[in-house]
Amino acid sequence: MLVVETVGKIRRAYFVQGMAIKAISRELRISRETVRKVIRSEETEFCYRRKEQPLPRIGPWQEMLCELLEENEKRLPRERLTLIRLFEDLRGLGYEGGYDAVRRYGRSWQRAHEVRQQAAYVPLTFAPGEAYQFDWSHEVVVLNGVTTTVKVAHLRLCHSRMMFVRAYPRETQEMVFDAHDREFAFFKGACRRGIHDNMKTAVETIFIGKARAYNRRFLQLCVSTT
Repeated sequence: MLVVETVGKIRRAYFVQGMAIKAISRELRISRETVRKVIRSEETEFCYRRKEQPLPRIGPWQEMLCELLEENEKRLPRERLTLIRLFEDLRGLGYEGGYDAVRRYGRSWQRAHEVRQQAAYVPLTFAPGEAYQFDWSHEVVVLNGVTTTVKVAHLRLCHSRMMFVRAYPRETQEMVFDAHDREFAFFKGACRRGIHDNMKTAVETIFIGKARAYNRRFLQLCVSTT
């Protein structure tokens, strides 16, 4: 399966950064044929769907493993248990899965824990074309003599602070896409990255730190504007 994020990396590396197919293949560790397929195609996602999706055995035990990891983190560094020891403890409680699933979850938990310990950093300066900010506001207007609340899409270029504003009756995914399309047409191009609030139309799940599960159609929009 070639996810939307990988498609976006390939397209940005080739069309924006001017990297060669061989260099992209080596850096992303995917075949040259796959890179060529993405570059030559207008598709934003390449999926392989299983007929039957097996449930991972670690699923019902994630909460217990999380508790073990948190207890382990509170110990002195020299007294902390390794993941293989935590795996053995989990097996003693009845877990019948393999060590690899415990190791992957443990590594993911540790990375998220490190992110929580890091200080937040917000850049105050941006290069031309580096980024834009997008968000919604609600405004009260009078239409045909009737007081109405509308949603207003705001897109501001981070370098010049130039803004584009457009009003909509609601904040739906189709209107998010339309706002981006019109704004990019107005500015005659797209920035290298966008800064969005945790909009329900774009973000499906918020994890620890900066990790997010984005809506698939929103990711496809990001790839298509590369």
